[in-house]
Amino acid sequence: MEKETRNKSNSRIERILNAIERAGNALPDPVTLFFIISVAILIISWIAANAQLSVVHPSTNETVSAVNLLTKDGLRNIMTGFVKNFQGYPPLGLVLVVMIGAGVAEKSGMITAAMRHSISKIPANMVSAAVIFIGIIANAFGDAGFVVLPPLAALVFLMIGRHPLVGMFASYAGMAGGFAANVMVNMSDVLAASFTIPAAQVIDPSYQGTPAMNLYFLIASVAVLVIAGTLVTEKIIAPRFKTYTPDEDLQHEITEISDVEVKGLKWAGFTFLFLLAVVIALSVGKEAFFADPATGSLLAFTSPLMQSIIPLITFLFLIPGLVYGKVTGSIKNDKEAAAMMGNAMRDMGPYIILAFVASQFLAYFNWSNLGVILSVKGAESLRAAGFTDIGLIIGFIILSSLINIFIGSASAKWAIMAPIFVPMFLLLGFDPALTQMAYRIGDSITNPLTPLLPYFPILLAFARKYDKNVGIGTMISNMLPYSIVFAVIWTLLLIVFILFNLPLGPGAGIYYTLP
Repeated sequence: MEKETRNKSNSRIERILNAIERAGNALPDPVTLFFIISVAILIISWIAANAQLSVVHPSTNETVSAVNLLTKDGLRNIMTGFVKNFQGYPPLGLVLVVMIGAGVAEKSGMITAAMRHSISKIPANMVSAAVIFIGIIANAFGDAGFVVLPPLAALVFLMIGRHPLVGMFASYAGMAGGFAANVMVNMSDVLAASFTIPAAQVIDPSYQGTPAMNLYFLIASVAVLVIAGTLVTEKIIAPRFKTYTPDEDLQHEITEISDVEVKGLKWAGFTFLFLLAVVIALSVGKEAFFADPATGSLLAFTSPLMQSIIPLITFLFLIPGLVYGKVTGSIKNDKEAAAMMGNAMRDMGPYIILAFVASQFLAYFNWSNLGVILSVKGAESLRAAGFTDIGLIIGFIILSSLINIFIGSASAKWAIMAPIFVPMFLLLGFDPALTQMAYRIGDSITNPLTPLLPYFPILLAFARKYDKNVGIGTMISNMLPYSIVFAVIWTLLLIVFILFNLPLGPGAGIYYTLP
């Protein structure tokens, strides 16, 4: 019999969130839902193609028309593309590779021991803020944080006697809702700038931008979002959950740490620092191993460092996990280590099924050109609405947030939208850095809400470890407060920067004067 994990409340907010949760949980299982949406895309593609829907692609000036997938050729592509769609699903390989290392670190006991050993050092009233802050910062390492952090955050909350789902939801909100924010330049900055700069040069060939063009604003954003996220967690999310009593198979995770475990953590820590030192050493110098051979940059998206983030994270989990297991005796030989890797893959079974169905949907959506048409038509509608100044920026944030619900890839959307909005806003006197930042806010704030974000199913699978009744509605109802508050607070922060004409980053301001 399932134990109850929710508190009952009659507050207006709670009633609204409960209604959203009930409606969402009434939806089919995510696997079934993706199947239904995939079928819907096929039907919509037939309708759109017969209606001759088309747009002019802003970057190529080519006409993009809706493609009917229910033709003979379309059905052939569907039948022959099942395996290729699955193999090409971007998050699949990332998740499985990271789980090789993270699985050993978890199954050997290293992660739970590290959490038990360190949790007492974090004041209980600071745990929520720490989890959200780490979630935001984890974006610097790409999408791997979505795989690693939520289960760790759940465990942290479990250790201090709080409901693990609260920690899991807070970490996901930090990562997904604060995806654009950070205290350092990272891959997402490089990707965004790679589309913004050429788009601006269409109007002003002399324009020079850098991946750091939003850095000052993003640093300020981290502080604001951590405060806002902590308040949402403590005032809205946490009161919805009762005190969690772990099952017997989770009890071992909250016992006192032994001397052997402390010794294992010490050697695992030394190993981690050694590996980190090796990575740093290979990143130093004019011809560093991890530097881009062409430019010498470590932060360019094409640099070996950025391209190696996933295997590096895997090794930083795997090797210390093996050392910990060997010292503590939880890993006696290579067969046991291999078994742990296999068990980690077995735990990912539900996600692999979801990834298979989701990969088919994304393929059909791309083949039909519906994503491109939706983005361009939405952009044209905003431009035709006649918004100016701050109203234009707010409208652009809203448009970006709505499109983000249907198209998960930030770079794919910006590749389409940048050639429209960067030149348009530049002609109105706005710096391309401001246009880019407005887009990134909109692209981030609805990330926690959309089931189409590739990592939404991962969180759902993790959450069911603690409550088998968790569904899509549970996820959306607990993410909605974060999205709303982040949207308001982040937009207000940008308005403050605009009103006081504050620089967004090195050499990047609010307004731009054409030569």
